[in-house]
Amino acid sequence: MSLFQEKKSFFGKLSEKIADVIMARAEVDEDLMDELEEVLITSDIGMDTTMTIMEKLRSKIKNDVITNPERVKDALKGIMIELVDKGERQILCQETPLIILVIGINGGGKTTTIGKLAHRLKSEGKSVMLAAADTFRAAAAEQLCIWGERNGINVVKHQEGADPSAVIFDSIQSAKAKGIDVLICDTAGRLQNKKNLMIELEKMNRVIDREFPEASRETLLVLDATTGKNAVSQAQEFGNVAEITGIVITKLDGTAKGGIAVTIADEFDMPIKFIGVGEGIDDLKAFDPEEFIGGIFNE
Repeated sequence: MSLFQEKKSFFGKLSEKIADVIMARAEVDEDLMDELEEVLITSDIGMDTTMTIMEKLRSKIKNDVITNPERVKDALKGIMIELVDKGERQILCQETPLIILVIGINGGGKTTTIGKLAHRLKSEGKSVMLAAADTFRAAAAEQLCIWGERNGINVVKHQEGADPSAVIFDSIQSAKAKGIDVLICDTAGRLQNKKNLMIELEKMNRVIDREFPEASRETLLVLDATTGKNAVSQAQEFGNVAEITGIVITKLDGTAKGGIAVTIADEFDMPIKFIGVGEGIDDLKAFDPEEFIGGIFNE
């Protein structure tokens, strides 16, 4: 049983709508195409990505002479897998020491993702340390410390309002002294002030370049699936201020329509690396394109 079958709310409405459209048609005609198009658009896949999908689908139907609606479903599935598959099979850089900067707006699941990611890496046998460099949001460091305690992992923090780069500096010194494999750094999510955020991220990266040049680097953007099209805007804005190496999409277990993941993968040259499918500590899953799209088709 796949994780998508286990998490029944995930993509439930989308898979049901596609099945309803396919089953209601005895032949492949323009009415079928129009209904599929409407289903995709209303599932947060977005107009541009939907048009791309439908153009490819019409072409495949014509070229392969598809006349059975059930085969349309298989063709649609294959097209969507191609869209979300960026060809990456290595979820995170395996070379250690590794520094992971985690960015994203406040409330998007950033701190929770860090806690789950730390648990995942520790379960793989890696030593992990956390840096509470989101010093501007009240209680951010405390929340990270709770995850640190839960995972049995040290957290480097300063007082609220401290210089985030100073936290990065101290965490690097501690990680180097202890021989830590992976240092995960929380960062401020102040997207409304893009200039300050860009300056802050640049300063952090300069500290890493200077103090830990031998470390590998990942910058993960956390996006909340329940925000729908706002997540697309966030990907655009954060992509303008940071060199993002991968995306984490959270809250795919709730009311999220899920289609936003397809749009993100289609519109941005950023691979989805993880998805959050629940509140449990083990509910951060490595992104698998075939399994993910299979969830849409209830497979």
